[in-house]
Order: sequence, then C-alpha cells, then structure tokens
Amino acid sequence: MTTSAENVAKTDKTMKAYRVHAFGPPEAIIQDQVDIPAPGKEEVLIKVHAAGVGPWDGWIRSGNSALPQPLPLTLGSDLSGTIEAVGEGVTHVACGDAVYGVTNPRFIGAYAQYAIAVAGMIAAKPKSIGHVEAASIPVIAVTARQALFDHAKLTAGQTVLIHGAAGNVGAYAVQFAHKAGLKVIATASGGDIDTVKRLGADVVVDFRSQRFEDFARDVDAVIDLVGGETQTRSFAVLKQGGRLISAVSQPDQELAKAKGVEALFFLVNVTTKELRDIAAMVDAGELETNVGDVLPLDAAITAHEMLEGKRPHAKGKIVLQVA
Repeated sequence: MTTSAENVAKTDKTMKAYRVHAFGPPEAIIQDQVDIPAPGKEEVLIKVHAAGVGPWDGWIRSGNSALPQPLPLTLGSDLSGTIEAVGEGVTHVACGDAVYGVTNPRFIGAYAQYAIAVAGMIAAKPKSIGHVEAASIPVIAVTARQALFDHAKLTAGQTVLIHGAAGNVGAYAVQFAHKAGLKVIATASGGDIDTVKRLGADVVVDFRSQRFEDFARDVDAVIDLVGGETQTRSFAVLKQGGRLISAVSQPDQELAKAKGVEALFFLVNVTTKELRDIAAMVDAGELETNVGDVLPLDAAITAHEMLEGKRPHAKGKIVLQVA
C-alpha cells in the first residue's frame, strides 16, 4: 500500500523551507530546498496551509531560545493544514484531515510547505474558520488557558489581574477568564480599552496614565505578559497565598517569599486536548480570534522585521500563508 507521503515523494521530493544556519537578525532567514520529511512513530506529515509567527520564533532565530536549538533549523511552530501521512501509533487523525496545532516541543519546523508534527500537539481544525485564522491560535490561546487554570489555578468568583490584555496572549486570557466567571482587571493602552472591555474585562486600566495599584488590591492571581517593572510592582497587589504567573520572565523568588505568594515562569505545553477544547469554543462562537498581517511564506524576513518593530504592522497575530 502506498502512503500519501510516498505519493508526494514520487512527484516532488523536495520543498521550500525557511531556515537559519546561523543565529542572527531577520536577514539570517534563508530559503532552502530540502527533502520532504517522513513521519516517525506518533508523528504526522502536514501539508502546511498557514504558519503563525510569534515572538518565540524571533527568540529562536536570534539564538535566545529557552530551549537548546541545534542548527540548521526551520523556523515556526504554529500551523494549520492537512494531513499527508501518519506515522505508527497515530489514531486520532487520518490522511486528508484538516488540523491545527504546534509542530513539536522545540517549536520549529512550520515555515515550510510540509512539516512534521508530534501527533499529541495537533487536533482537528475548528470547522468555522479557515487555515490562516486557525494558524493564529495554538500557542497564544493555550498559553492563556494554562496560565489561568493550570498554573494560577483560578476558579469562578476569584479576581485576576491580566497585564498586556490587548496583546495576542492577553486577549485570549481576558476571554477565558470572563467565561470562567472570574473578575477581570486588565491593563492596556488607551486606544485598546474599549476592545479589552468588549472581550470581557470588568475593569481596564490605562497603564500610560493610571497605576494598576489604584484599581487592584488583594487579587488572587496576576497573569504577567509584560515583565520588567510591571512584574515587580505586581507583587504588591496579590493577596497572601496568591500567585504571579509569567509567560515572559522568571519572577523574583525572594520577593515572592517575602510577600507570602507563589511566583513562576512557565513554558506552554500544547496538547490535543487543549486544542480540541479551544476549537469547540471557536466553533460555538465563544472565542474571538485576531489575525493581524497575512503575508506569503516567502515574506518570512518581513514578518520577523514586524516582530522586532522594524516595520509597521497591524494588531493581531502575524500569519504566513503557504501557497
């Protein structure tokens, strides 16, 4: 029996991939023609229709990843596409299925025409949206969910302060928190206040002109998506036994101990279950996504220049569309 991957290999053995051979600025990204890979055990081969672009891609490209990243490597983790072949032990998806998710725990491999993904990090794509929108979701939405519920351990009726609420992760955090029955205090800049309120925040603080300490006291948890001084100041608004959860940087453990609170930095763990739950919410109209600029795959350098503020870009997640 011939697998879908073998059919691909007979007609076109190679594919375009956007890779780095040396860590550096956006210009370090080059187009390579590489062999189409074959899935191993508990892996799938995905024909990529769209790949999300996130700050972690820039960290990896520049050599600042929190994980070891041997070179050369293909950038990209978020993706949406169709299954071309499945490896041994994969049962929840089949060839031809439309899926979305993340490539692997190293967060690499998606800026290409085909990508290998760990089967446990993908799920059926939400039916109500296209591949571009689906590719914008995985890492940021799962990060928001896990920050609130797995790490901050929040439950209905509690109060959470979300910093960076108008950002890609923050916007999902506000929505998840609101739907879970939490009181949501959020920080954002003036132009984003109405949007953050619409997403479900009870109180929105304009961080440019107001101090969040004047609006948040004895909160159960702080979700830190900003870092720096904002993170340090946030210890003062937590109640005894509260939690500060950062997706940005490691909080000061001595300060946490002195304040009688818990504080941690975490790396997201994208799973099929999380993706299924999020897809169900999207299809039920309970979750709003926000795609920013959509660029062709060969504009990967431009996308990274946008990430670094070297080029203007729209609010929302940058997505590369694969022809």
